[in-house]
Amino acid sequence: RNDTPMSDAVTLSLTQAQDLLTRAFTAGGVAQDAARATAAALVAAEADGQVGHGFSRVADYIAQAQSHKVNPVATARLTTPRPAQIDVDADQGFAYPALELGVRVAIAKAQEMGICSLSVKNSHHCGSLSVQVEKIAQAGLISIMVANTPKAIAPFGGAEPLFGTNPIAFAAPRSKGSPLVIDMSLSVVARGKVMNAAKLGKPIPTGWALDAQGQDTTDPDAALAGSMTAIGGAKGTALALIVEVLSALVTGANTSTEASSFFSADGPPPGVGQFLILLRPTDDAGRFADRLEALLTQIQAQEGTRIPGAKRFAMRAASEEHGLSVPRHYIDTIHKIIEES
Repeated sequence: RNDTPMSDAVTLSLTQAQDLLTRAFTAGGVAQDAARATAAALVAAEADGQVGHGFSRVADYIAQAQSHKVNPVATARLTTPRPAQIDVDADQGFAYPALELGVRVAIAKAQEMGICSLSVKNSHHCGSLSVQVEKIAQAGLISIMVANTPKAIAPFGGAEPLFGTNPIAFAAPRSKGSPLVIDMSLSVVARGKVMNAAKLGKPIPTGWALDAQGQDTTDPDAALAGSMTAIGGAKGTALALIVEVLSALVTGANTSTEASSFFSADGPPPGVGQFLILLRPTDDAGRFADRLEALLTQIQAQEGTRIPGAKRFAMRAASEEHGLSVPRHYIDTIHKIIEES
């Protein structure tokens, strides 16, 4: 799954991975609940094949907790300024415990009211958005989630990065099997994949990123010093602007230009935001579920097509059966963090 030779990889069950990462975060000074929530999200992303949001993030996260760029003992604070509006201040801590709190309350509110918004500010990298929206779909709700990230994409026609890779995700419950889950960054690939390639000393494909001079590059270090390529040209940067408005301006979080790096332990907290809308589908005797299945069946009827998210679920099933194959470099680093605590 990660192109790592077996001799350079360690296989862990999902439970072993969860336990190991929780131990690493607590060893790094992170409060127990935040360590558990963060570990769970990273393991879930790794299991789904989203390696840029899994084990590759652990050392960076812990370094930021130890430098207090991330508040290791943050207490997320939830308020309800309006009946169908949930606001969470992540207290400059990790995003995952703040989202866990907010999503739990927002699900109950959306089931009661029919719709609910969830805003998170003073937050950090929130990893694979699919983890959050799938949880909401499993509760029978539709959701859309957006998040802003440190600047990485220039506006169309420009050269200076202004927007983050600004991911967007959507999920809807299905009457048969796993929910429909769509998760994508607005760059050609998530920046975490470039960082993962840099850490492993591997080149990146042409078309993923530009160097500081605006030229296409296969060097991940040059890409990280330059900018990411947006999907769809002008349309991709327009979508990035929409995400920026919702996740930063609506929530009161830092904009992408104000946010510090998710990778470096130096500097102030990123203070980014996440924004979600949760919607209870009109049941109408199950008509929504039936119509969704009919639509997805039409997609699958065409040769060469697949339902978005199908690959992610297939990788998860393989991970559950065979375990996670993690580069030994990451495992060695994690054990070192634990031993030195």
